[in-house]
Amino acid sequence: MEKSSPCILFLLLVPSILFSLASAADADPIQDFCVATHPYGSLTTNGYLCKPNAAVTSDDFFSSSLTAELTTDNSYGVNASFADVRFFPGLNTLGISMARVVLDPGGVVPAHTHPRASEMVFVTEGLLLMGFVATDGRYFSKVLGAGEVFVFPRGLMHFQYNVGTKKAVEIVAYNSQLPGLLLAAPALFGSTPTIPDVVLAKSFLVDRKTVDNIKSKFG
Repeated sequence: MEKSSPCILFLLLVPSILFSLASAADADPIQDFCVATHPYGSLTTNGYLCKPNAAVTSDDFFSSSLTAELTTDNSYGVNASFADVRFFPGLNTLGISMARVVLDPGGVVPAHTHPRASEMVFVTEGLLLMGFVATDGRYFSKVLGAGEVFVFPRGLMHFQYNVGTKKAVEIVAYNSQLPGLLLAAPALFGSTPTIPDVVLAKSFLVDRKTVDNIKSKFG
């Protein structure tokens, strides 16, 4: 019997790999689609309520949200547009979403996590340094140019930083319809109500005056 070539074996494995990625974070769908009702209303579930099938149209499976003009006039020099279930109702229960991120030279997507998804980044313009920290403390990073891809494992702290002299743009894919976003600094120093100063001071091995100074930037 002739052995299968590595290329053929890879092609045979692709469907199962893609299925695993798509279903790794969100629950599997149990029907063809469940277009989210907007506005969501006061009733919440682990996902969103479905629009009646008879009312579903082709437009529910289309979004132009990633074409939005993005301004980067902020402290981080970055902005993003999202194609997740909040703006793209047809993604409800499908376990996928995307974003488009624009960074000025020196702009940064500050340290953050996505508690419900892994993230794959495809750079379309510029040079981006990106990295993440594993639970054993190891730091993994790489500078990417146009056409290159990097992945952040689910839930790990990571960042992106424009090390080039021109604008950088990236397209991001998640294996969740709503990955969640937890920015480290605002979460710790700008929460409501605030985390006690003594806890933050002891956690970061600094004095309370330093904590108050940082809190004032995120108030």
